[in-house]
Amino acid sequence: MSDSLNQSETVQSTQATEQDQYWMERALKLAQHAAQQGEVPVGAVLVRNNELIGSGWNQPISACDPSAHAEVIALRNAASNVQNYRLPDTTLYVTIEPCAMCAGALLHARVSRLVFGASEPRNGAVTSQLQILDAPALTHKITWQAGVLEHDCKEQMQLFFRARRKK
Repeated sequence: MSDSLNQSETVQSTQATEQDQYWMERALKLAQHAAQQGEVPVGAVLVRNNELIGSGWNQPISACDPSAHAEVIALRNAASNVQNYRLPDTTLYVTIEPCAMCAGALLHARVSRLVFGASEPRNGAVTSQLQILDAPALTHKITWQAGVLEHDCKEQMQLFFRARRKK
């Protein structure tokens, strides 16, 4: 059997577990750290066998790096920790729906599963604006789960931008 899913199989999972909530809470703490640094509050953790192997928070402003999104930082951190650019059998937890760049990075890293908190209506590339992970031509498929601690993730983003607008 090939390691890609048949077209008739769904790649979206629907049940969040206690483990999903635990790791999303960790991602939320990293997002809070990003906000304290003046960055858009997005946090991400990469997990294999219920063990943290990589983490990151948004850093494009402080790093002067447009690719320094939380997801990319977490992938870089994990790849360095396991000494492999491929990260199979992993789950990435991120507070906000990934953009096209980050979705592409997840595919290239061979992440197995994505869990995100809130959708990103302007730039989301999983469900909102694009559905990159569902492209039929892809040889690697990522299962995904949306809405884990959605209220907390959305509220964190709204509070950040509300405060920024007041300044």
